[in-house]
Amino acid sequence: MSAQLQSIKARFGIVGASSLLDAALETALRVAPTDLTVLIMGESGVGKEVFSKIIHALSARKHNDFIAVNCGAIPEGTINSELFGHEKGSFTGAIGDRKGYFEAVNGGTIFLDEIAEMPLDTQSYLLRVLESGEFLRVGSSKVQKTDVRVIAATNVDLEERVRKGKFREDLYYRLSTVPIRVPALKDRREDIPLLFRKFSQDIAEKYRMQPIRLDEQAVFALETYRWPGNIRELKNIAEQLSILSEEREVGAEALRLQMPQLFARNLPIVSDRNGNNAFKTGEYQEREIFYKLLIDMKNDLNDLKALIFELVSSNNLRMPDLSVLRRLQPAFSLSHSEHTGETGVYTQAEPSQSMTESGKVTPIIIEPGKSGNVYDRSEVEDDAPLAMDEIEKEAIRRALKKYNGRRKEAAEELKISERTLYRKIKQYNL
Repeated sequence: MSAQLQSIKARFGIVGASSLLDAALETALRVAPTDLTVLIMGESGVGKEVFSKIIHALSARKHNDFIAVNCGAIPEGTINSELFGHEKGSFTGAIGDRKGYFEAVNGGTIFLDEIAEMPLDTQSYLLRVLESGEFLRVGSSKVQKTDVRVIAATNVDLEERVRKGKFREDLYYRLSTVPIRVPALKDRREDIPLLFRKFSQDIAEKYRMQPIRLDEQAVFALETYRWPGNIRELKNIAEQLSILSEEREVGAEALRLQMPQLFARNLPIVSDRNGNNAFKTGEYQEREIFYKLLIDMKNDLNDLKALIFELVSSNNLRMPDLSVLRRLQPAFSLSHSEHTGETGVYTQAEPSQSMTESGKVTPIIIEPGKSGNVYDRSEVEDDAPLAMDEIEKEAIRRALKKYNGRRKEAAEELKISERTLYRKIKQYNL
């Protein structure tokens, strides 16, 4: 399949080695020999029409007509006539009979772009064509037949349109027999340098000039941009830089002066230790990855909070006053006894001056070798405060035991996600 993919990319001028792009192309290659309806999804500017041409070119209809129709560009009052034709006198201005696209392209392929903008009444006519191949011209009662393969495309969430009543549910499922999702440029950032190089070479050949090149920092700026216009926007920027730049090698600072929008972010500014702009110092970090890490940490913290509150409520415990705990300094430490070779025994640390004077904290001090004279060992272990990890580990162990190792029920009992529970099981070696 890889050799065939490379051949298709070369034939249709597709540049990129992204796994998401290759997966979309492989789906197109598999569905092309069939007559199944295809729904191509993706943001504006990702190249959905190219995929429709690939499917047509590799199908049995490749020698018949192919036509691309932008449903959003046709007025609502004339779209039925454009698609299905009309009879003379059927409406004002209908001075003669006219064939629609479905009649004119019989035996071929119709690409319906921006299918979400199609009016509801036209959607019902399209559904009939897809199910039976029958249609009516506007102003005619004669049923006509057509054999047309339909490839639809959308840049919006059709399921959301269905929920809002703006798109027929039966038509949605009929169109999405085989869905193909074309990745946005921000999801295939590794292809950005390749695409930029191709566009700069194309414009250089067209106007007989030296192709423009970007240094490492400038390339990094392109890779971290969000690209709302996708490939169309990248091509536009490559053409602008090729024409407007005096130097043929552009750095990050020169790129900033000519294309300041590439450096616009809705996130906090990343700076180095001296407060300088990180693009200038070369220490710029990808903010999107950093914020994703923060979100994951927040989710884990919420799971941990839920676990602690569940432990407190289920064991009739009382939450301590956190404001008091934050003001306290540790007066003792947990260490390993060199004399007894045992763990879990409190030994005295150097108390702070303020704490010894206030007398508010009186730690239990057990000297090695003398614990038996004052406390029984089991009394020490029962009264000693458990570490948070031990509390959490014990709660997880009990939940797993209660549900015979079934993680889903145990996670629900602890009010944490299965992913968090699985990680905790590995962490505590349960």
